[in-house]
Amino acid sequence: MTEQASTIHALLIGIDYYQPNKFYKSLKGAVRDINLVDTFLRQTLEIPPERIRKLTSPNQEDAVLLEARSAQDEEPTYENIIRAFSEITETAEPGEQVYIHYAGHGGNPQTVYPNLKQGSNQKDEGIVPMDIGDLPEGRYLRDVEMTTLLKRMTDKGLIVTVVLDCCNSGGATRGDAEIRSSELPDTLPRTDKSSVAEREELERNWLASTRNRLVGAAGLPQSREYVLLAACRPSEYAYEYAVNGGTERHGALTYWMIDTLSSIATSGQPLTYKLLHDRINAQIQSKFPQQLPMIMGESDRLVFGSDQWSTPYTVAVIKVDSTRTQITLNAGQAQGVSKGTRFSIYPLNTTDFTEKERQVAIVELTRVDASASTARVLKPEEGGIKVEGKIESGAPAIMVSAPIDLIRRVRFFDQKQEGEQEHELPSNLVQRQATALESVRQALAGNGWVVEVKEGESAHYQVAVGREGEYEINIGTPLQNLRPPLSIDDSTAPQRVVDRLVHLAKYQAVQSLDNSGSKLSQAIEVELLREDGTPFDTLQNLVVKNDEVVILRLTNQGSQSLKVAVLDLDPTWAIWQIPIGGMESPFFSLERGQKQEIMLRMSVPDDEFYQQTKETLKVFAVQKGLADFRWLTLPPLDEPQEPRGAELEQALEAENAVTRGEAEGVNPLNQLLAAIGADLDKAPQVTRAATMVVDPRQEWVTKQIQIVVER
Repeated sequence: MTEQASTIHALLIGIDYYQPNKFYKSLKGAVRDINLVDTFLRQTLEIPPERIRKLTSPNQEDAVLLEARSAQDEEPTYENIIRAFSEITETAEPGEQVYIHYAGHGGNPQTVYPNLKQGSNQKDEGIVPMDIGDLPEGRYLRDVEMTTLLKRMTDKGLIVTVVLDCCNSGGATRGDAEIRSSELPDTLPRTDKSSVAEREELERNWLASTRNRLVGAAGLPQSREYVLLAACRPSEYAYEYAVNGGTERHGALTYWMIDTLSSIATSGQPLTYKLLHDRINAQIQSKFPQQLPMIMGESDRLVFGSDQWSTPYTVAVIKVDSTRTQITLNAGQAQGVSKGTRFSIYPLNTTDFTEKERQVAIVELTRVDASASTARVLKPEEGGIKVEGKIESGAPAIMVSAPIDLIRRVRFFDQKQEGEQEHELPSNLVQRQATALESVRQALAGNGWVVEVKEGESAHYQVAVGREGEYEINIGTPLQNLRPPLSIDDSTAPQRVVDRLVHLAKYQAVQSLDNSGSKLSQAIEVELLREDGTPFDTLQNLVVKNDEVVILRLTNQGSQSLKVAVLDLDPTWAIWQIPIGGMESPFFSLERGQKQEIMLRMSVPDDEFYQQTKETLKVFAVQKGLADFRWLTLPPLDEPQEPRGAELEQALEAENAVTRGEAEGVNPLNQLLAAIGADLDKAPQVTRAATMVVDPRQEWVTKQIQIVVER
């Protein structure tokens, strides 16, 4: 393992269990998140245990995590958290790195600093210690206090990174996902006593940090002195859910961060926090549209301050059965893996994992225990590679990038109770739930794109009845811009609900498309400029006005020509291919060193319902072979999709026929595009073959820019 650029100290805080209170219920994935991060830091970055400080509070119902909890783990109480900050600040030397990761509830209580927050009716933001309780003496670690704790670190010359997998917006969830925040507003008159510093120092540091600056993610002042990666914007939710169809929960931010770090580590490419944020954002948005991760600070800084990552996150084979079709790995629930996760097995003593040709086999976990997992060796048609060589005990294994599930699962939820809350129903609708949902279930019968969830599985979607007697589709929480509402009294509504589910399945498969480990990631540069050609200050959390013109600039920085395409994923659930150079074609050839600019007028749909929208520009680049990105286009929701399979296949054959010199053939990516964009009567088979695994060896890459458009 290449030595890190500097010494790294880590503070990891994970809280599932909260002492009894009426505001914050216990979670199920926060400690698992911290174990996942801890394993990555120890095994990949080789940080010694004495430089990793863990404060964890496992859920009292999770015997596995309670047993796995180290005796060295402290309880994440208010006092212990502050003490850990202070001791790391004192121990670390100038120039060394401090990595802080919090997973748990975020809070949004009444401010105890009215002179700093423009009045006593304003809110503070902060993290919620396990001992918050119901009494006024219970304390949050508030944004004003966090500002001082971080300032002490940066004043000493420490290189600080903060990851907060929590949110500060309250709300009750519906569906399979849980929100990491309170269900009820905390209106208790909490004490203003702080163990961080005297009030004068806290106020002085806050005012100095906010002077001429906006307040950004997690309520903290925008600062270039450290990197902050937060799970969502202030008004949004941070979710935890059962990933990969398993039962073990993770925070969406943490899971996709470690997934990205693990997959990118094998590419040998530099990784900045901006690139890390971009990939996390794409994955989370495809599953939770109401969660938009934020980044603040030195986004151009290399992750962990080094571009030399020769060894990825690895686990080891500890047993191989006599038939060579099943193995055991030394990672389990305590390390954050789940059933269905796939690993690449490499030869014994491998240190360079960028040589994909050395892979021995691909395996998939079939059983996950506390600290070990059983996996089956996949056949070539499932895993994409032949079993080459011998799988040996001690051989290293690395996690494969997350698969794209083409078949989506739906749960019909008919157990809403009578009440006045958003997640409850008026009395006249409570008894009608089952009948209304049974009609949708019957309409779904025989559909190959969306199937009803089975016992023990997690669902991608949940269909329920809303308070106005309409069908609602949830992804953690109800999707807001499914218009028009479909009434349960409309006889055509059940089939239209099914049509919407299929449309969403295709849309979100496109959102999830990612190959961030590709060596092509450095070959294509994607920029967004103002109409006058000047760059935006940052592409993170980008907001433009309705009818504002922007310029998308693509630059081929590689040594060979690229075939590029740009897709626009718009708020009406449509996907359009943007013509490049005024040409309607499967792709645009961007020669080596060439720049291509596309002028775009950003607009909000002509509907008063939309006051602001999220628009995603997704750029694809292919080096060898052909691919037709028109497979991925979709009409707006509720408009029928025209059959186009034979037409697109013929068009790509024509492109191949006119290629100068030797015909290029079709890039393997096109098979994935065709599977996602197949006609409705060409649904994927209900087998593991319906899971398309992204392969970094394939010579294609995608990058995206997300824009919020406001009226």
